[in-house]
Order: sequence, then C-alpha cells, then structure tokens
Amino acid sequence: MLRALNESPAVVLLGPRQVGKTTLALAVAHADQLYQKQTIYLDLESENDRAKLAQPELYLSDHLDKLVILDEVHRAPGLFPVLRGLIDQVRRSGRKSGQYLLLGSASLALLKQSGESLAGRVAYLELDALNILETKQQASDMLWVRGGFPESLLAVTYQRSLRWRLDFIRTYLERDIPQFGPHIAAETLRRFWTMLAHHQGGLLNTAQFARNLGVDGKTASSYLDLMVDLLLVRRLQPWYANLGKRLVKAPKTYIRDSGIVHALLGIEDKESLLSHPVVGHSWEGFVIENLLSCAPADVQGYFYRSSGGAEIDLLLLWPDHTLWAIEIKRSLTPKVDRGFHSACADLTPAKKFIVYPGVERYPASDDIEVISLTDLARLVLQTHQGQ
Repeated sequence: MLRALNESPAVVLLGPRQVGKTTLALAVAHADQLYQKQTIYLDLESENDRAKLAQPELYLSDHLDKLVILDEVHRAPGLFPVLRGLIDQVRRSGRKSGQYLLLGSASLALLKQSGESLAGRVAYLELDALNILETKQQASDMLWVRGGFPESLLAVTYQRSLRWRLDFIRTYLERDIPQFGPHIAAETLRRFWTMLAHHQGGLLNTAQFARNLGVDGKTASSYLDLMVDLLLVRRLQPWYANLGKRLVKAPKTYIRDSGIVHALLGIEDKESLLSHPVVGHSWEGFVIENLLSCAPADVQGYFYRSSGGAEIDLLLLWPDHTLWAIEIKRSLTPKVDRGFHSACADLTPAKKFIVYPGVERYPASDDIEVISLTDLARLVLQTHQGQ
C-alpha cells in the first residue's frame, strides 16, 4: 500500500467489511517514519465526519498537504468529481502522489464511481481475509474452520467465533446489503446465501437457484452479482480455448471465506465439519482462496473441465502466459485422477501440483509434485516477488 500511495494520487482499498481495511489504513496513518506525511481519517458512516464534508471542496482544500483517508467512501459517490479537481490542482503544483486513500466494501459500485471520475489518477488494491501465510501462529485447520476474518479467527472459543460470524451475516443482510441496491428481503437473501454454501464449488445453475427461491432467473442472477460485488462470493471462470473439445462454460461459485460457509451451514468445529457432506468442497474453496490471495493481482485463476471428464481444479495463468495446474485433494495419500492427466495433456502446463493437508513435499511422478497448501502459497508468493 505504501508503494501505491507513493506512486498514485489516490488509492482505493477494496475488501469486505471487518476484513481489516480500517486497521490497515490507520496503521499507515500512524506509520509516520514510513510515510512521513500528516493524515486525516474520516469515517463516512459517522454523522460527525459526514457533516465535515457538507461542502467537501471547502473542507478538503484546507488539507491538500495531507493524506486524507475516507472510509466507506461508497456512501458519498458525489465526492469523486471533487477529488478529481483537487488532485489536478495539486498536480499543477508539482505533487503527484499520496493525496487520498479510499476504503470501500463494494467492488463494482466503487470501481464504477471512481473509474468514471478518477481515471488515470487512481490505483486499486484488494484486501482479502487473512491467508495461511499471514497466520503462522494459528493452525491451518483453525483458519479453515473459522475463516480469515480476524475477529472470528482470534475468538477465544469456537462458540464465540461462530457467534461472531452469525452476527456478521445478520449485519450484512439487515443493514449493509440494502445500501447497495433495490430492497431484497433479508430472509430471501439468507436462503440464497445458504444455498450457495450447500453448493460450494459447484457449477453455477441460475435456473435451479431461481426455482428454489421462487423468483425468475434474472432476479437470481442479480442476487449473485450483488454477492460477488460485495466480495463475499467468487465466480471462478472456466478456462476456454479453441482446443477442439467440448468444454464446460459455466463458472463455479465459492463463498470466499470458509468460516462463513460453515456458519451458514451451522458447522461449529472441525469434528462437525469432517462429518458434513460439504467438507471436500469447503477444503477446495479454502485452498483456492488462499492461493489467489497470495498471488499478485495480474495472476488469473480458472478451472478446466471438458465433457470427456478431463478436469483441473485450479489453473493459475501468470502474466507471461505460463500455466500452473493444481489438483486439490483432502487426503494424506493423494492420487491423481485420469481426468487430471487428460487435462494436462490438453493444456501442457509448466508446473503441476497436488495440494493436500499433509506437510511433506514429494514427487508423485516425474512432473507432478505433492505439496502442502502453505508451501505452495509460499512458492506462489516467491515466484511473484522474483518476477
């Protein structure tokens, strides 16, 4: 983030609520020895702070020499044209970076608002839930069961962790989601969210969701779009290339935080999870989210599936068009399916891995390596840093 602030007039930090955006922003604000600029923090959910911006140009003109942090900035879309004018004013005086840090919880709405007004003046960062490389003091199974939201992960007991996640879900349904679109009954959206949890890692079938909810397909699609926009759900797109094969074209859907999956399904601890039908897909989503969290923004994630049974759980496409093929197994003695070999023959990836819950790293064959999630996440990060 410090690098982005030193290179761009405005930085947008995106992430779901309670993921730690404000904590990170305030850490930047207090890191004077690193950033060496006075800061002002305004929370646009605070009536007092919103009142300061009743005439935003007048207020912000008094603080052109400071870094201004605007939290929950999607609540004030009218600010963006004002920020553009102030950025251009400061640019003419010779300073070209580090004026505004904008925090938001809805990606599409905020990207559209900021992109229209701040084109060429803004950098975008996304803050995910804590990943396996950031929680070395916590057991990986704890992270899997509770998810990566700090309050949930660090709760004293599993019961408190679950209560926090249930409160998080209720707050989104009753307070946060109504801010971002037409009114949706909280109970209807809860049912949809729970259906997604049961369907974790499944191919998207909007018509089926619509039938189960008693709504039309367009409405069900809008519900999913909203959950994706709020950074709560990931649509993992299928790899599609002209290979002369019939390929699956529907995306897979994953609730991004495994702890939220478990809360929606009433799963409190690891013992309950291991006996639940969602366990395999929950582990798969957990692995995918951690690897994509550790990868740079320009690495794209896909899955591959053909009508003939060839399948790869996760493909990482690097900026140089290199492909990594990753199979995910919840077994201490993982074996590669024939479908994985067939898919690799189709795509010829540069690297092939099997991620499993063990700790040893060893070859499964001449060109396939069995590896822990922690080691592969570290390898993804090191590859990025070495480029």
